[in-house]
Amino acid sequence: MSENMISVTQFSNYVKQIFNAEELLHNILIYGEVSGFNISRGTAYFSLKDEDALLPCVKFSADELDYTPKEGDMVVVRGSPNYYVKGGKFSFVVSTIQAYGLGMLYQQFLELKAKLEAEGLFAKEKKQVLPQNIKRVGVVTSETGAVIQDIIDVSRRRNPMLDIVLYPAKVQGIGAEVTIVQGIKELDKTNVDVIIVARGGGSLEDLSCFNTEIIARAIAEAKKPIISAVGHETDFTIADFVADLRAPTPSAAAELVSIDLGALVDKLTFTTKKICTSTQNYLVNLKENVFNLADMLCNNFTIYQQDKMQPIREILLRLGQKVDNNIMNNEHRLQLLVNKIEAKNPLSILKMGYVTVEKHNKRVTSTQEVQVGEQVSINLLDGILLSEIKEKKGK
Repeated sequence: MSENMISVTQFSNYVKQIFNAEELLHNILIYGEVSGFNISRGTAYFSLKDEDALLPCVKFSADELDYTPKEGDMVVVRGSPNYYVKGGKFSFVVSTIQAYGLGMLYQQFLELKAKLEAEGLFAKEKKQVLPQNIKRVGVVTSETGAVIQDIIDVSRRRNPMLDIVLYPAKVQGIGAEVTIVQGIKELDKTNVDVIIVARGGGSLEDLSCFNTEIIARAIAEAKKPIISAVGHETDFTIADFVADLRAPTPSAAAELVSIDLGALVDKLTFTTKKICTSTQNYLVNLKENVFNLADMLCNNFTIYQQDKMQPIREILLRLGQKVDNNIMNNEHRLQLLVNKIEAKNPLSILKMGYVTVEKHNKRVTSTQEVQVGEQVSINLLDGILLSEIKEKKGK
């Protein structure tokens, strides 16, 4: 025969050398469905499959596995191909196994968290302090979800005068992180005092857009203080670590930015009454001390000096009358102060039947700001009425 011939060993070694020499095939990630997983003498044998192919895999030192897959699990394996010459078998030698989806997302979360932390984006000295007097709040969230309604309800219950500006954004799915970044940047240009980035609870996959680098950097670059209110109390995202303040829930974020006017008025009233009582007690004690001193002086004089004490008693009597008048005047002034505080309480104004009218979360103060057919919100003491303009009458 004129053709060159090689032995089985030569061919097998040649194939093995090809796999060993191809660096692109070493230490690579492959995902697929687990089939036939079993452990024998400390070594795991299984296959990865999809609709069109099957890949035999082997994992030595299987007792070192942090995660043991089950039949049908979707996994991601890292390793390199190998051709066993003596047995004539090809296999993929696995170094690590992770659950596909959650495992990959969590790994990406940890890697991004470590990167941004190393850059100093989580540093405490970079955190901004919330303003003392917050009048307008920007909110980046879905316009149709329960989150924005919870924020509005909590804020209006505590402080009906607080303005809320919504930037409607996607909070899940493809492109969600882009709209969230746009919302942060747009609201950062306005006159809001603080920005809330909010979303309800969900799985790691549901919250994945809040674990992206572009949202983290948008929060870090914002000039306005940002509160992250994503998920439930046990959920943590990259946005939470970068934000100036983390709220365990969207409702908690609303409480952080809204002063409880009712509680504030109660506190002022209590303090005023306490001052009034303390002042009254002080003046009464002073009056008693003066009269006690007078009695002591009188008792030390003889009966023959009684006529000389009469002018002193008259002076002391007039002094006591002046003390009584001062007590009454101070009580009157303090009561006037309490009445003024109560009169300026927004909740008291609403109790009297006055309302505030809003269109698209902005207060309406003139008939020129609305048109026939438009809907407006009428804010009452215990809730909000939606109304449609049927007719306008100007002055």
